[in-house]
Amino acid sequence: MTTDPKLTEIEAQLAATRAELAATVDELSTRLDPRTQVNNVVDAGKRLWRDALGTDPTADPTNRNKARAIVGGAAAVLALLVTGAIRK
Repeated sequence: MTTDPKLTEIEAQLAATRAELAATVDELSTRLDPRTQVNNVVDAGKRLWRDALGTDPTADPTNRNKARAIVGGAAAVLALLVTGAIRK
């Protein structure tokens, strides 16, 4: 039995498309996994803290300044909330 080359090509394209779709679904399920998102947020927070404290020698000075501004702003908001709670 002879196999039609066009049919073989279509089957190969279908197999490649299925593989790409499976890879995309796997990547999306990994990105949307709550545990993965929590780990990403925790890692970003740790990186922000290290940048703000200057304990990461590989940190870019621009990132260090941004991190210090963010941590300083968060501390100011926290101080305002505590002051407001104490005054009530």
